[in-house]
Amino acid sequence: MKKIVKMGSVTTVAVFLLVSLLTSVPVFAASSKVAVINIQKVLVDSEAGKKAKAKVEKRMEELKASFKKDETALVSLQKEIEKKSSAWSEDKRKEKAREFQKKRQSLGEKQEDANLEMKKMQEKYLTPIMKKLETVVSEVAKDKGYSIVLPRNGVLYAEKGDDITAATTKALNAKMK
Repeated sequence: MKKIVKMGSVTTVAVFLLVSLLTSVPVFAASSKVAVINIQKVLVDSEAGKKAKAKVEKRMEELKASFKKDETALVSLQKEIEKKSSAWSEDKRKEKAREFQKKRQSLGEKQEDANLEMKKMQEKYLTPIMKKLETVVSEVAKDKGYSIVLPRNGVLYAEKGDDITAATTKALNAKMK
């Protein structure tokens, strides 16, 4: 009989703790307001982001134009080797093969250098924007009463009113002038 009373007491306490725990979670959740933001959209739509993108794209086009000449020379050399190699001596074939390998390697190195330059340019232009964006996001969130801001791509669902992308873009444009 004493075991039954003890088991009943333990069960009652466990149920009481479980109920109190479950009822306290909504109180905690209600005190936090969550917003979402699409950082990519802010960067693409903001004036500073558009300027940075234009500068990067301009340089990318310049680099592509400089590669065009090298690529054309490489293709023409490859066609020459394919057409004439049967008529050449062994030494001439080896010489042309080495020339082709050197040109291909040189083009690959130029492309790697260009990729590195593009990466540095993106960092150069995006770093100041991202630093300013951190400040702007925090200001917009505080102004609208949000305690947490999550990236939109990591959230499955959010109310339209909880998306601060447009407000952040507008505030970033004002701050970057």
